[in-house]
Amino acid sequence: MAVAALPAPRDGVAQVVGGPEGPDDVIPFLENVTAGRGIPRERLEEVGAHYRLFGGVSPINEQNRTLLAALRADFAEHGLDLPVYWGNRNWAPYVTDTLRELVRDGRRRVLTLATSAYASYSGCRQYREDLAGALATLEEEGLPLPRVDKLRLYYNHPGFLRTMGEGVLAALDELPEGVRAGAHLAFTTHSIPDAAADLSGPPAGHGAGGAYVAQHLDAARVIAEAVRAETGVERPWELVYQSRSGAPHIPWLEPDIVDHLTALHAKGAPAVVMVPIGFVSDHMEVLYDLDTEALTAAEELGLPAVRSATVGAHPGFVAAIRDLVLERAATERGESPTRCALGTLGPSHDVCPVGCCAARVARPAAAGADSPYA
Repeated sequence: MAVAALPAPRDGVAQVVGGPEGPDDVIPFLENVTAGRGIPRERLEEVGAHYRLFGGVSPINEQNRTLLAALRADFAEHGLDLPVYWGNRNWAPYVTDTLRELVRDGRRRVLTLATSAYASYSGCRQYREDLAGALATLEEEGLPLPRVDKLRLYYNHPGFLRTMGEGVLAALDELPEGVRAGAHLAFTTHSIPDAAADLSGPPAGHGAGGAYVAQHLDAARVIAEAVRAETGVERPWELVYQSRSGAPHIPWLEPDIVDHLTALHAKGAPAVVMVPIGFVSDHMEVLYDLDTEALTAAEELGLPAVRSATVGAHPGFVAAIRDLVLERAATERGESPTRCALGTLGPSHDVCPVGCCAARVARPAAAGADSPYA
């Protein structure tokens, strides 16, 4: 997550999400991530082995630093005197330490950027709960509490979707010319329990995958149509899932990407582009679950496959974040800024309503209509 100060009436921005910095950090990090979920130690060791293939260092940390640098440079270039901080939910620098630093720097109004674009408990409300926990700690320490808000969901912002679309076009060019025209698109995102998906987003939309599935489908349609318009080819596409980590008896969103690749090959698909629409950067779920596991499966099947790029610190995505920061600041000044969004669902809410992305267990959450720290 990123934390930053905003232009009036804000004075800071923060980014949140990170991972282990070395082999000894891997299991403690995974224990933090899965706390309270009853994930067996054997599963943690299995996932830990994925990290150790990359030296025990999560690639997300360097990617976060790159994004932070890009945001700072972009803000400065466009005249925004707005400091940007970095805090994590599950590893150092922890969000509590980051908010403490913000307060000691004199920041009192903070906007947070979660590197998760869609509505879900783990992708939105859990961040808000961690922010509330951090604020409770600061309150216990007698520190002044900043006002903390969260940028609206950006899964359908033009800067996010157009950047993803550029990545798909570049990936298509990597395929052999003989199979390129018939390539399918597999839009892939993190699987979550069916029950969590059904309760994602505002209560009015709960059920049948909730906002999580609806938002991914809407974003995928926009990208698929943009690719069709650019290439003149109508490509079959599907939303699929990856990185399941729960108990086998609990239903999670399907189909899994590897199962989907097997089905595509059986149907005679000539090639596939995997589009990591659910991920902002090339972290472990992308580098291992797609670049290692899924591409290996495709190779064994004899199915030509490539993976398109995530948005990372692409200038188009960085500009989208700047746009969202300025939009939120203008809204709070009582203005009516243009709220950019593609697709059919429209721009997301600024303030999460009560019951949005319902929690398994009720915990205080900041940056929402039910926040105890309004």
